[in-house]
Amino acid sequence: MTRTLPPPVAAGPDERFGPRLWGLLLVLAGNMLIDALEVSVAVVALPAIGTDLGAAPTVTQWAMTGFAAGFGGLLLFGARVVTLLGRRPVYLAALLAFAAASVLSALAQDPWLLLATRLVKGFCAALTAPTGLAIITSTFPEGRPRARAVSVYTLFGAGGFTAGLVLSGWLTETSWRWAFAFPAPVVLVLFALGLRLIPGAPKGRGAVSDMRLPPRGRDQPPRRRTRTTTWQRYDIPGALTLLATLLALVQGVTQLPGRGWSDPRAVGPLCAAVVLLAVFCRIERRSADPLLRLGPSLRGNPALLRSAAGAACLNGSYLGLLFVLTYQTQTLAHWSPLRAALALTPAAVPPALTALASGRLVARFGAPRLIVAGAACAFAGYLLQLRSHAWPLDYPGRMLPTLLLVGTGFVLSFAALNMQAMSRLAPADRLTGSGLYQTAVQLAAVVTVALVAALLAAGTFAAGAGPAAAADACRPALTLVAVLGFLGLLVGLTGLLRKTPPSSLHHGD
Repeated sequence: MTRTLPPPVAAGPDERFGPRLWGLLLVLAGNMLIDALEVSVAVVALPAIGTDLGAAPTVTQWAMTGFAAGFGGLLLFGARVVTLLGRRPVYLAALLAFAAASVLSALAQDPWLLLATRLVKGFCAALTAPTGLAIITSTFPEGRPRARAVSVYTLFGAGGFTAGLVLSGWLTETSWRWAFAFPAPVVLVLFALGLRLIPGAPKGRGAVSDMRLPPRGRDQPPRRRTRTTTWQRYDIPGALTLLATLLALVQGVTQLPGRGWSDPRAVGPLCAAVVLLAVFCRIERRSADPLLRLGPSLRGNPALLRSAAGAACLNGSYLGLLFVLTYQTQTLAHWSPLRAALALTPAAVPPALTALASGRLVARFGAPRLIVAGAACAFAGYLLQLRSHAWPLDYPGRMLPTLLLVGTGFVLSFAALNMQAMSRLAPADRLTGSGLYQTAVQLAAVVTVALVAALLAAGTFAAGAGPAAAADACRPALTLVAVLGFLGLLVGLTGLLRKTPPSSLHHGD
């Protein structure tokens, strides 16, 4: 559930689309589904990857965090690429690159090749994410036809995570490599259809709606297309330093619990991350076309800041919980991948089933109330999982209620957080604001999963003590998940105390 979805729109009465519009919607929604299931595909496959490649949890976690790092770290850069090169060529190229990376992922014999391909797939998602909804809004007629198209698009995205869990569990029964390879032929079919159906940018508009690069003054001579100006126009230095900052941070986080602050292998990457972040800030301040351009409605926007923090806590804690439960069910309890995947679906199914109704929930109860209620449900689930218990795993009395509570948390607050984040943004700032919001969600997933993996790897128990002792050693990781859930609840409460009126939310934006 690391993909943020467009605000749900209630579908209107049956509207007839022509075959071409239906085909275009199939391409866009199908790609949305593939992107959404990429993280859940990795969740169930992690233990099999570690066994096959001989890698520890601190290494195999890159299969999850690599995709989120590529997506979150390069999302703003992806929007810039689409803006300058156009929707159609970038979207189609991203589909081809995604298919190739899927094949290479399945063939990887080294964990770091797997990481590289996951980064590429995340970047491909960063290229298609700013364009899918923009193509719908510029192609489908305004009103009920567009609302219906957005509803289908939202439903496919919301169901992707659930589909990925089940499909990955089934395919990993044979080999984890099939779980990483299966998107390739699907994406190639979408590419073949997209060649005929994906339109170019409308005349008079930019490649991505609501995004403009600053025009040059009339008295300024036109810039010659040189390698240097192209480098600056795309802000490639900013994109590379931001991605390097994130990767260094994750590497340091994974090493810190096991090695401590005195080990250069842990402290070195963390120091590098601080330096790289300072370099990124300097590049953005000096750049004529920075990736991060803060408009008036973005500066000090409390609704956006609270929503980004709340969504980051919700998404990071959820993926951290799934990482721990996958470790417990497969590595300790020796459940099959399919059994483990089916056991996790109660948290993923409710958000998918209620995706189209979430907009009406926000309109009725208001985003702040729903955000607090959702965060409280998720936090209650984490506390339940922390409760001491005897081995073996108690699924009906412990794990299942936890997953249902977390799933309820997503039902209540996921769409509300999205809508609240965009509620006070001017039209010109919505794309950048959405990029910042989605980046925060992805970065929380990257850092939390990395830290959870490190805490699991650093957990100590006597040799031969059995799975019960190993399960008890998971408590630091579960404590981290619960703390993050509690922080999300606190953030939600601050928004509720400010009493943001529900009428201020732009549900259709």
